[in-house]
Amino acid sequence: MKINANLIRRGNILEHNGRQLVVLDTQIVQPGKGGAFIQVDMRDIRSGTKAQERWRTADTVEKLDVQETECTYLFGDDETLTFMDQESFEQFTVPRELVGAPGAFLQDGMLCTVDLIEGSPVSVTLPDKVVCLVTEADPVVKGQTAASSYKPGLLENGVRVLIPPFVEAGTKIVVNTADATYVERAKD
Repeated sequence: MKINANLIRRGNILEHNGRQLVVLDTQIVQPGKGGAFIQVDMRDIRSGTKAQERWRTADTVEKLDVQETECTYLFGDDETLTFMDQESFEQFTVPRELVGAPGAFLQDGMLCTVDLIEGSPVSVTLPDKVVCLVTEADPVVKGQTAASSYKPGLLENGVRVLIPPFVEAGTKIVVNTADATYVERAKD
């Protein structure tokens, strides 16, 4: 299926120059002179080599259809993550880099969507939001509450996020997995 280059998103699978590539990151660049273009960082599914490509935003690219499968996250180590297919109960591993930075928010038993091409996993999508425990929160600076300001906080998984002044250590909060931002205080 052909799509415009400006519709390319992280996790999409593209076919380009006879290779199947998973999109790792995109950035729209608007130079002072000339038209805007999109710069895409990708990884070859077969060889694992990284590539970078630029397209004008009006160019079209071939997006591959993938099979989406609901899977349960079981466990992981420094290099791999293990998932189980919800329907067939088969277990498989994927490289940790396939998930990227949001992998820090993986929790045992979490339902994720795994994209498969010809039976091999090519990308993993976590839920949009997760509940995490704040383990450390900086004290509020006097007078800081007058304006809407945030303070640094450390989550149980080691990720640092900016949290509102009223959130203290021991509080559960909802965090956006895509960009590690505070959403709201978790409801108990």
